[in-house]
Amino acid sequence: MSTNFTLFMGRNPFHLVEFSPWPLTGSMGALFLTSGLAGWFHGYSYITMVLGLILIAVTMVQWWRDVIREATFQGFHTMQVSKGLRWGMILFIVSEVCFFFAFFWAYFHSSLAPSIELGSCWPPMGITPLNPFEVPLLNTGVLLASGVTVTWAHHSLMEGDRLGGTQGLAITVILGGYFSFLQGMEYYEASFTIADGAYGSTFFVATGFHGLHVLIGSTFLSVCLARVWLQHFSTGHHFGFEAAAWYWHFVDVVWLFLYLCIYWWGC
Repeated sequence: MSTNFTLFMGRNPFHLVEFSPWPLTGSMGALFLTSGLAGWFHGYSYITMVLGLILIAVTMVQWWRDVIREATFQGFHTMQVSKGLRWGMILFIVSEVCFFFAFFWAYFHSSLAPSIELGSCWPPMGITPLNPFEVPLLNTGVLLASGVTVTWAHHSLMEGDRLGGTQGLAITVILGGYFSFLQGMEYYEASFTIADGAYGSTFFVATGFHGLHVLIGSTFLSVCLARVWLQHFSTGHHFGFEAAAWYWHFVDVVWLFLYLCIYWWGC
């Protein structure tokens, strides 16, 4: 019976993963990070938060190492497995769309019918919104340019042009870092904070979570840049990069809605 099971496993196109400690360490890191962050907000020590960050960082590096090994060197990512990964990434992006939909709902709920407490106007009295034709417009151009460069890198990979793929990805990562820098300076110079009522909370939560997604996407693309340099991708087998490119295009589209609704219309 064990022989038949072994034969079945050999013919099975799916990848049955080995036992891994990384889901456990990742969940522990998330627990320590959130509880430590809440404690730090209330004036307690930040040691728990730092421990959570370290655990998450270690989990990321080790888990990604295992996935890269399975895909690149062990050949476990068959066409059937790649199809499942694609559907998983699509569903993940759909969940992210729902995530941001909640932020836009909160923003329009407050802005389309501002209450008396907000002065019955939007932006509320005492709030000086950011000029949409200054840093926000520059950030829009930066992200749109990064969408072009990541597409250039994708086409270069499909054509077997490793140099073009490396250059396109490197420029995309640099543009992502530049966007994060500009947004950080924008937050620093803003005349209002997250504590300034409905406008401050909806503005900083929506744009801040988008900024977090830019940092995650930049990390995702940086890993892909290292893998392109190490020649892990072929012309027909590079879903790791495709997933990062899909995620980055999603981040671009969300920013366009944020710019039009919050920066331009909201001011």
